[in-house]
Amino acid sequence: MNRSPDRRQLLSVAAATGTSLMLPKLGSAAVVRSAQVKTENAKPGTRQWMLSKTRIDPATKYRCPWIEGYVSHASILPGETLQVMVSTNSVSEFTIEFYRLGYYRGDGGRLVHASGTLQGSVQEMPSVGPRRLQNCQWPSSYEMRIPEDWVSGVYVGKLTELTEGLQSYVIFVVRDSRHTELMFQCSDHTWQAYNRWPSQFSLYDDGETPWHWGGESQVSFNRPYGKYCQILDSPLSIGSGEFFLWEFPFVYWLEREGYDVTYVSNTDLHRDAEQPLRCDGFLSVGHDEYWTIEMFRNLQAAIGSGVSAGFFSGNAVCGRIQWDDVTRSLHRVGVFGPPGGTREFSSMSTLKHERPYANELIGAHSTGPVTGGADWICSQPDHWLYAGTQMQRGDAIPGVIGWEWHGDPAEIDGLEIVARGPTQSAPGVPNGGEYTATVYPGPKNNIVFNAATCWWADGLSEPPGYVRPSVYTSPQGPDGRLQQITRNVLGRMRRS
Repeated sequence: MNRSPDRRQLLSVAAATGTSLMLPKLGSAAVVRSAQVKTENAKPGTRQWMLSKTRIDPATKYRCPWIEGYVSHASILPGETLQVMVSTNSVSEFTIEFYRLGYYRGDGGRLVHASGTLQGSVQEMPSVGPRRLQNCQWPSSYEMRIPEDWVSGVYVGKLTELTEGLQSYVIFVVRDSRHTELMFQCSDHTWQAYNRWPSQFSLYDDGETPWHWGGESQVSFNRPYGKYCQILDSPLSIGSGEFFLWEFPFVYWLEREGYDVTYVSNTDLHRDAEQPLRCDGFLSVGHDEYWTIEMFRNLQAAIGSGVSAGFFSGNAVCGRIQWDDVTRSLHRVGVFGPPGGTREFSSMSTLKHERPYANELIGAHSTGPVTGGADWICSQPDHWLYAGTQMQRGDAIPGVIGWEWHGDPAEIDGLEIVARGPTQSAPGVPNGGEYTATVYPGPKNNIVFNAATCWWADGLSEPPGYVRPSVYTSPQGPDGRLQQITRNVLGRMRRS
């Protein structure tokens, strides 16, 4: 289906040619919303948001007990009060600097608030609860009302203890209520699932094996994020979950390109079916593995109402979880896929495998052998997805698929496989999998795109502090073809 050029394209042509175009007037709300992220990113940035001195207790492998903390809200609105719970061991004064993360002329962050000097203390470790739950109940160390002028985005609080200067983060989303082009969903359920703080207490540890995949574990947001535990060494993950690994390059690129974007947490889609209705396109990015049935149904309904969705993610909507408001925690109760659909964990067979399946939402989903890597191989060069890329059938973007991916496309009317290929456990060593990137039409001229990989954002940008992954295969960083494919997808999401 062909579409006439949109306002952004016409303005770009006018700027490039020096011509003047008579364009339809936009409503004042549209003007405000389209300018907000650009205006924010025009403000002076800094690279001081990055941790400069980190340390991990070798006895725990993941924890920084000298300075660590968590926050009261995974996402928060301006006007609401954020509490920051901090422990310093040994007792030390500390500071908190708050940064919004974005492009900021290449610096990646902007300082928005500093606490001044605070007195730290050693906070009590929680007892081990049912399903090995670690639910800290630390008193608040610092409170602040989120200012009304804070733009929706991902924010970190950089904690610095003043005895040795050691640092870690807290992380949260500031959301809003406006209508936007794009809604970026942070995959923080999955960040917590892999969070082993204080030692071996992730959703994957039942006390007997460190990679359990059953229902015997539960994890809470009421605890710090330990250092990331897989694939690569990322000091910036201390206190920040998986955001800097798989999601920040996408955010950095979106804000560099000037897209109108708002941010939410997984918890927002779980609680509020109205959230995705205020955007043209809903984005799942990176490693978005753990969803509740409420999240699934809420996004499914939004797609039915005309919202587009882009799964720039791998292993997405795989583990079905149940949320507990009292302890701000989640535990695994099922799999969004058919029995025998994966071949990695025998304990998965102890969980319910029942409809809905993830591929009925995404277009494809996790399937055996779950992990692996591959090149992104063009299978439909005449598809609108590839417009402006000059890619031909069989052309490849190296290493884009990994380390978890989607296959087993659903039987959805109009679904198209736009890239496919065999996966491998090492270069030249096939592992029997086949990934399928897909697009299918929604009922109201909307689309659902599935990139079939955790590593898509690696091809968009390389922000300060970014660490490139390499396992099974190696992505090669920013690629103009992948960037253009992303522009094409986001352009198709825009409602007239």
